[in-house]
Amino acid sequence: MSNAGQPTKYKPEYCDLAHNYCLLGATDKELGVFFEVTETTINNWKNDFPEFFESIKSGKEDADALVAKSLFQRAIGYSHKETKIATFEGKITDSKEYDKHYPPEVKAGQFWLKNRQPKKWREKPDPTEQENQDNQVEGFEMVAPE
Repeated sequence: MSNAGQPTKYKPEYCDLAHNYCLLGATDKELGVFFEVTETTINNWKNDFPEFFESIKSGKEDADALVAKSLFQRAIGYSHKETKIATFEGKITDSKEYDKHYPPEVKAGQFWLKNRQPKKWREKPDPTEQENQDNQVEGFEMVAPE
């Protein structure tokens, strides 16, 4: 922590606040606005206070992991338990638990594959890569006759 300049506005309770805000998708710039400091100050706090850095890092990683899991589930389809409730004149007359299924979504699958394996799944293949693939047969490269 540097001793020059003004005293820091940093407070230990900022760790939890930063973590929670990062779970909502906050960037470092948005954290600066939230804490009423500059993005540079946020970066200084990350350097000066390791627990602050870790809270931001874990908040962003946790949020990204949840979104990735949800995107993956949408791409492959998923099921969950749901309860159907029947009512008559404002009173519950019956309830039944069942498995509700959501089929795979093509767009979610495309998005996943384009980002995970961009060379294989991009919309406009690289013509030089296709040419190289066309010149290979079962692991052997075709050579033009001399």
